Amino acid sequence: MSQRRRSVSPFFCFVRDQLPELRRRGLSVARVADAIPHCCQAWALLTEEEKAAYLEKARKWNGKNCSQKTEKETHNLGNPVPASLTKKMPSVTSLPDAFAMSWNNDQDVVADIFYFLDIYSHGKLPSQCEQRFLPCEIGCVRYSLQDGIMADFHHFIDPEAPPRGFRYHCQAAGAETHKIPISGFHLPRTCYTVVLQELLKFAQPARGVQPRFFCRSDDRFRINWCLGRMASVAGIESHLQLFSVEDLIVELYLKKNLKEPSKTWVSRKLDACLWDFSSNTRCKWHEENDIVCCALASCKKIAYCISNSLASVYGVPLTAAHLPLGVSHCGQSTSTRIVKLDAGFQKMKAESSGYDRPFGSPSQDRELIPSNRELETFTFLREKRYLNLIPLFQISGFKCCLSVA
Repeated sequence: MSQRRRSVSPFFCFVRDQLPELRRRGLSVARVADAIPHCCQAWALLTEEEKAAYLEKARKWNGKNCSQKTEKETHNLGNPVPASLTKKMPSVTSLPDAFAMSWNNDQDVVADIFYFLDIYSHGKLPSQCEQRFLPCEIGCVRYSLQDGIMADFHHFIDPEAPPRGFRYHCQAAGAETHKIPISGFHLPRTCYTVVLQELLKFAQPARGVQPRFFCRSDDRFRINWCLGRMASVAGIESHLQLFSVEDLIVELYLKKNLKEPSKTWVSRKLDACLWDFSSNTRCKWHEENDIVCCALASCKKIAYCISNSLASVYGVPLTAAHLPLGVSHCGQSTSTRIVKLDAGFQKMKAESSGYDRPFGSPSQDRELIPSNRELETFTFLREKRYLNLIPLFQISGFKCCLSVA
């Protein structure tokens, strides 16, 4: 009985054609999956005409098997290119400095839908490496000022093999941030093709308007590169619109004719750690392992910051979809103080949560000295070494983060 053949992608056809040459070079490649790490760079260097030839090969191959669909998605790059992804997607080839908004009134602003996106990588490789990033986690949320976070999207990504000599570099970078291992991860990971397919389904265009994705300006190069890499390896034409969330916040303020905040001040507010340990912010794995760096959490914290600062400006009542439970109902005078004690050094920094104003003034951030009783309590905990980290420890009305060496 003949074995049913599965559908293939253009990249699969390319790797299959490279097998004889790789074997001639002495590489141990018994099958296509073994050759994939050796062909990624060569595939990225192909011209559009050369890739089109492999696209035609894949179509001919898949045409003989169109009567049966693949029952299970595999976690390698031999997956078929989904039909829904063959159409053009918003561009990732350019990074515009500004974006056009067509808000006629405040109701248009609060009803407008935004997508906040982040992609984590196993470190950043030097510029001399053609493979600059190894995507390992993606997070995205659908958000509006009117409804808050409407839906979220999250996947761990099946990474490519790191370039030779850089495996330790990638492992060390991950250990300092998201802590997702390069290999031996017990949770399922999704291949590039399926990630892009499901991201497209998650961000369905509304009334013919292409979805707009926003990220932190410092992360735009990494996210843009990862999207382009995944699209290239999967053989998908991609045109994703990616904008700076700092520009978005400035535009939201200007729409209400308020004083324009500087992007430095906006970035400082986006860096706030107020929601780092809030429930239902991180993905399940990062939550269970108490790891702050999470792609999904970074997207949700952008939404929290905008809700916290702009909902009252536009007259939108805060709900659990705008801010985590326990935060959305805080009083207007709530102040979060973070205390860090290290080798006898005590420093207390106050950051106002700002429910009753859009953005606090920099002059309102001031150094505060803890009381002697508070210092004695913290010193006692430090000497007893009860915990290495007490994240949000409540003492005398202060919400604190205590770091113990």
